[in-house]
Amino acid sequence: MSESEQNTKRIAKNTVYLYFRMFIMMVISLFTSRIVLNTLGVADYGTYNVVGGVVSMFTIVTTSISSSVVRFITFELGRGNLERQKQLFTTMILVMLVISLVMFIIIELVGVWFLNAHMNIPAERMSAANFVLQCSILSFIISLNYAPYNATIIAHERFGIYAYTTIIEAVLKLGVVFLLYVSTFDKLKTYALLLLIVGMFLPTFFFVYCRRNFKECRFKFVYDKKDIKQFASFSGWSFFTNASWVLNTQGINLLINIFFGVTINAARGIASQVDSAVTNFVYNFTNALNPQITKSYASGDFDYLHKLIYASARYSSYLMLFCLIPIGIETHKILLLWLNQVPDYSVPFVRFTLLSSLMVALSNSLSVAQNSTGKIRKYSIVTSIFTFSIFPLTFIAFKLGYSPTSTFIINFAIYFILAFVKVFLVSKYIDLSVSKYIREVICPVAIVTFFSSLIPLFFFMTQPESVLRLLEVFFFSILSIIVCVYVLGMEKGEKEILVQFVCRKLNISQKRKR
Repeated sequence: MSESEQNTKRIAKNTVYLYFRMFIMMVISLFTSRIVLNTLGVADYGTYNVVGGVVSMFTIVTTSISSSVVRFITFELGRGNLERQKQLFTTMILVMLVISLVMFIIIELVGVWFLNAHMNIPAERMSAANFVLQCSILSFIISLNYAPYNATIIAHERFGIYAYTTIIEAVLKLGVVFLLYVSTFDKLKTYALLLLIVGMFLPTFFFVYCRRNFKECRFKFVYDKKDIKQFASFSGWSFFTNASWVLNTQGINLLINIFFGVTINAARGIASQVDSAVTNFVYNFTNALNPQITKSYASGDFDYLHKLIYASARYSSYLMLFCLIPIGIETHKILLLWLNQVPDYSVPFVRFTLLSSLMVALSNSLSVAQNSTGKIRKYSIVTSIFTFSIFPLTFIAFKLGYSPTSTFIINFAIYFILAFVKVFLVSKYIDLSVSKYIREVICPVAIVTFFSSLIPLFFFMTQPESVLRLLEVFFFSILSIIVCVYVLGMEKGEKEILVQFVCRKLNISQKRKR
């Protein structure tokens, strides 16, 4: 078996692991969200969402460090350099310990001040809100220090163990919901404390697993200025990019709180839950591909690199359509069946959030490829300028009296433009043809999206809202997407591989029956 075939087999295997994980976690997440919303109530649910968001604004540090660790370790794996892996991992641990102390002090000072002085929370719930803040801070510090271990597992493509352990964590969170339901104490405080306790499971397991299975995860004090400088440079620009993302999630959440109150925060929290479930559905596929993109760049195999970029962008967008079209069309009915009570503005929030996620899926492989080069300064500056603009534009829109939905419209418009900008930015670093990317990725996705939406929209517009219409929309959405992807969205070679795979499986089934 050739190396290319082995890589393809590994990608397929890892994808199966991640989709199994996704399915279990999505079911648990959707189920628990309804119970938590009904148990806490809209006001407390919104309070948890916005207070946790204060700490989440600082997770840009975790995200930046984690993405940097994945890039450097994966790159060295592609080059087969174990000593460099050991040295880099030790550097990560030392950096995280220092950052943890600094961030703890900063969040305690800034977070507590901002919560009590500026946030729009009912006076009688301020005590509970402060308790949630402290639990969120501790969870954040824990996540900071286990980021290098989590990143190492991803870099080694051990998605099987990653899937099983995160499923266990999700099941534990399900147990938290049932304890919350029967608790006689303050529900909001109980929920925050139990989530903090459950949050200690993964860090402990990943620490033990990495120590036993990866040679580079042996801590040995090493101080190398060159490594720290190189890592700090990459992390710094990654931090800049992630800061813009956090500003447009948690920052917008704070603006909504200031202008409209915790009830609208609850609606945004619902939209975030749906978006998280949908993007996990898509990114399980891309996460299995991402390490191979970095390794192919490190080994200098640019033909395979381009092939992976096109496939990742195209098929992650197609996967997004399986959720975007039926959920986007039947948003109100789905939320009604799921939550029993639908907070105001939830429907448009969900729809525009899903559209924005489609734009991200369309260009995510380009971001991974750019990170693989290690040259992310220009890319980070340009993309961050676009994403940073969402916050001031939202502030202006709210100040002028526009509805909360305006921020989601602005968000979609910016990410739509950015999907094209990224193609031009990345093309110079990896010899990627812009015209070929547009021809092989953007055009097929646009065509499939348009034609696969027609039949589901027909049923939606010609029938009254009902469970029957919901089922019809879902059925014909899936059927239309499958047909349109095969007829309009796949290359000839991809169709042949698919037909051969199906025929091979059918022959195996027939032999077993005999």
